Formats: sequence, structure tokens, C-alpha cells
Amino acid sequence: MAFGIKKKELNEWKRKIDAGDIAFLTHYWLDDRFPDCTTVTKVGCNNMKRLAKWGEKYGLKAEWIHQRKDGY
Repeated sequence: MAFGIKKKELNEWKRKIDAGDIAFLTHYWLDDRFPDCTTVTKVGCNNMKRLAKWGEKYGLKAEWIHQRKDGY
């Protein structure tokens, strides 16, 4: 369950993604599978190659990118 984010913050994150920027969004998040975690940071970009290359620097695999139907 995600919470603690304002609509304005979400829209700004989407605007940055649509502009081709690497955009970050951190919010509170509770999930019984991860009891020691209380926040999550989502990183997005409309250029999947750029996003994958960014992720490589931090040990993240391209196949871990979750691309939703709405593009975010």
C-alpha cells in the first residue's frame, strides 16, 4: 500500500518522465513481504534504454523495469 504522496508530486514526476528525464519519487509503502521497509523510491524515464543504462550503474537489471500500461 502506497501513501503519503500528493497529487502535485505525482504529476511532477510524470511530467519529468514525459520530458525524457530520469525522475525519482519516494513515498511511504507498507508490504508484509518486506516488514523492515517503510518507503520505496520509484525511478522512471520514457526512454527505456536510458533508464536501463542508468540502472546498470547501480547493479539493477533491465528486466526488473516494470513498464505499466499507462507508460509509467
